[in-house]
Amino acid sequence: MALDFIGLLIYREIKFADLYKILKKSVISSAVIMFIIANAGLFAFLITRAGVPDAIGHYLKEVLQSPALFLLGVNAALFIIGMFIETSAAIIVLAPILAPVAIHFGIDPVHFGLIMVVNLALGMITPPFGVNLFAACTVARISLDRIIPYLLPFVLVILGCLMLITYIPGISLTLRDLAYK
Repeated sequence: MALDFIGLLIYREIKFADLYKILKKSVISSAVIMFIIANAGLFAFLITRAGVPDAIGHYLKEVLQSPALFLLGVNAALFIIGMFIETSAAIIVLAPILAPVAIHFGIDPVHFGLIMVVNLALGMITPPFGVNLFAACTVARISLDRIIPYLLPFVLVILGCLMLITYIPGISLTLRDLAYK
């Protein structure tokens, strides 16, 4: 919105008559994104009320016996969850459930937090309900099916980085350890 006024008053690229159409498009784009985020928050609330996060935490603690298997299972679960639930809602719901299990397996909480954030961010650009994916499609005015083929290399690179972050803790903990000796 500030850019509209800069374009209107300073650069004079936008005419005053065009301002209504620009603001209307901005409101529609924002409304679409907010609708997706609101529904993701509602979904997170409903699965919390149903006890799904607690069940997942207990299941992971019982079934996965090694830290490597736990991290692989958490990565798979968070990737799927990240496709359907907005990142902040997923962190609020799942971090209190999964963090104690991670600590039980000897995984540093900072390391586990970084794994959660990167994994959920990956889910945000992955169909079917990736919030950032819909935002990009709205801004670019293209359909979802047109953007997916170009998305695959980015998803693979982020997935590779996630695996490095997950299984080489020094990547995410070295700076912290140097700063807080």
